[in-house]
Amino acid sequence: MATIYEVNPNALVEKASQELKKLIKSPEFAKYVKTGSGRERPPVDKDWYYKRAAAVLRSVYLRGPIVVNKLRAKYGNRANIGVAGERVYKASGKIIRIILQQLEKAELIKQTEMKGHKGRIITNKGKSFLDKLAK
Repeated sequence: MATIYEVNPNALVEKASQELKKLIKSPEFAKYVKTGSGRERPPVDKDWYYKRAAAVLRSVYLRGPIVVNKLRAKYGNRANIGVAGERVYKASGKIIRIILQQLEKAELIKQTEMKGHKGRIITNKGKSFLDKLAK
């Protein structure tokens, strides 16, 4: 049986985002908000929220106990400031927190502490959800 390590990540995120539409609901502000302070405009794709949720779920699967700040750094970007050069900005923490809370409510991830590290890990239901999509 194929796992998420053996498939194309972009294809997996696309499939997972379509399935997550059935499980979670996009907040009302997602139509207007930027994904981070380093961005100039909101995303063009209407389903960007579900794609971000699928990518976060995949990151939780791969990286073990992970916290919001690590995910903010992962989904951040570099912004052009003109003459001063580029600067690294973190992604929006509220968007990531809401996604994690919705995934917890859907019982795909859970909060835990492993070897002194607090964070969220994937549950068995979440593993089977992603592994079924990886086929």
